[in-house]
Amino acid sequence: MPGLTVRRESFPTRGSFTISRGSRTAVEVVLVELAAAGRTGRGECVPYARYGESVEGVVAAIEGLRGVLEAGDLDRRGLQEALPAGAARNALDCAFWDLEAKQAGRRVWQLAGLAEPGALTTAYTLSLDTPEAMGAAAAANAGRPLLKLKLAGPEDLARVEAVRAGAPASKLVVDANEGWDAESYGRLAPELARLGVTLVEQPLPAGADEALAALPRPVPLCADESCHDRSSLPQLRGRYDMVNVKLDKTGGLTEALALVAEAEAAGFGVMVGCMLATSLAMAPATLPAQRAQVVDLDGPLLLAEDRDPPLRIDGSVIQPPAPELWG
Repeated sequence: MPGLTVRRESFPTRGSFTISRGSRTAVEVVLVELAAAGRTGRGECVPYARYGESVEGVVAAIEGLRGVLEAGDLDRRGLQEALPAGAARNALDCAFWDLEAKQAGRRVWQLAGLAEPGALTTAYTLSLDTPEAMGAAAAANAGRPLLKLKLAGPEDLARVEAVRAGAPASKLVVDANEGWDAESYGRLAPELARLGVTLVEQPLPAGADEALAALPRPVPLCADESCHDRSSLPQLRGRYDMVNVKLDKTGGLTEALALVAEAEAAGFGVMVGCMLATSLAMAPATLPAQRAQVVDLDGPLLLAEDRDPPLRIDGSVIQPPAPELWG
């Protein structure tokens, strides 16, 4: 019968981190611990206001399950029905996986029937800023193989041009975070192709992206805010080429693995991404990321402080998590 600990924590970012919806200088996370028979499993989530979540609401949702958890009446499989996809279920799901692995004396990848994970090359995100500032940031990170640009605004083309000039050898992914309309996308897409951009994330708002089905795609499109779990996939056909799998959207590793498999079967490419969070949140995501064409798990690189022990990240190369961290 596991004991439950839930607490909110704050980690400062490296300077201000800005996307189309605003800026932040710290990330607020919720940590969950499940303890049983001398073993403790951990999970971390990031409540996201865009999806109607708050730290208080996520903590309350998890606390609402304390009785059944501590009575031993809820396991990871039952959790999939007890909570909807989202941050609260993610933290609990990942804590269950971690606890199961520690109790079994095995790694999560073994319990899940997966191959042993290898190192991953992650994108590195450039915060939304002026073209000049983003060009300078690109030059400072020109040795990284993949840069991701946060966009949304009238200077977006100038931003991409500045980044390309600053990092001529890096592959580029751009993320509009729902910040464009169909006219902006139609105007920018050919220019992005010219500049060697390899992927565009979520150009139009979720729920208003049906126009993409009739628009040319000179650069592949990836659904982010439009894709949460497997139930999202049918409406994405014809609009997107890839889906961005994030554990805070899927509600944990369990659904993330299922979403990757179903997305592949439906012909979508896979990107595995993250919210801005610590190594504890990235660690479970390294498992579905083994199947991804694009990996964006740079959360710890954007923080001024991280977990101890953290993920080992050499430049842009992430090593599989040590069991002391997770899994």
